[in-house]
Amino acid sequence: MNITIRKTYRNSTKKARLITLALATVVFTLLVACGSSAAPTVAPRPTTAPADPAAITPILATTVLEVGEQRLAFLLTTSKGLINAPTALVTAVSLEGDGAPGTTMEAAFNVWPYGIRGSYSTYVNFDRAGRWRLDVKVDNPDGNDQVRFEVEVMRKSPVPALGTVAPLSKSKVLGNDGSIEEITTDYSPDPDLYRLTIKDAVENPLPSVVVFASPAFCTSPTCGPQVDTVSKLKERHPDAANYIHVEIYDNPAEIQGDLDRAEIFEVVDDWGLTAIEDYFNESWVFVLDADGRIDDRFEGFATVDELDAA
Repeated sequence: MNITIRKTYRNSTKKARLITLALATVVFTLLVACGSSAAPTVAPRPTTAPADPAAITPILATTVLEVGEQRLAFLLTTSKGLINAPTALVTAVSLEGDGAPGTTMEAAFNVWPYGIRGSYSTYVNFDRAGRWRLDVKVDNPDGNDQVRFEVEVMRKSPVPALGTVAPLSKSKVLGNDGSIEEITTDYSPDPDLYRLTIKDAVENPLPSVVVFASPAFCTSPTCGPQVDTVSKLKERHPDAANYIHVEIYDNPAEIQGDLDRAEIFEVVDDWGLTAIEDYFNESWVFVLDADGRIDDRFEGFATVDELDAA
């Protein structure tokens, strides 16, 4: 087998998230909210529990996969908790062809804020649409060290693809009255993330980082404090890019504690997020180059170091 080790971050993912009923209690004990005052996490639908209690259960963070090279991110759990070995090896195998294994990639473990969770990520090239199997090998002193799971790769996803010009959306900005609670569910918002619309950002000469998220409403095992992370990236490089947060919901001031009244913001539709099967409010980050083209995209939580390397 041809094995090529690559860095996690870019140098050159739709089956639903997988989680077993037997492991659900352990996994969700590990989960922390997106912020200190976030709503409770909603559990995904469990699958059948594995016969082997030492088995590894993968939780897929990047469910939107299309033909081409893109980020693949996932969590690995066992009955004893989260696996946090420094690296894992990932081999993608197309089930539509001869089943020959492709190049093996190295995925690095990224520790999330608060040190409780973390995910593996790497970049994988899917050269055709259809069903793929991901073979993962990881150092697991408590049991099995391998797991396989299948994903569906689309020919084209509803989300803007790498290399395309970002939609010139008029996202919300902070008004003169300073009523920031009208445009974000963040309990400790960073005003700098609401200075420019996406259209303004694309039309100025700087690269841009655009995060779609609803900080008060984490709803999956792969959510995290993504808006805070973009603010930290801004602190590292304050003048190097535009930084924008787009709230998922159009009426944040009305829905605190009551999502039944929530209305999706039209810009979220513009970017194709609501066309994703089973989409609720998962965070996405798009990194745009100085010409407004999408240079990278991150589904689910991405650490500040991952964003910095994009």
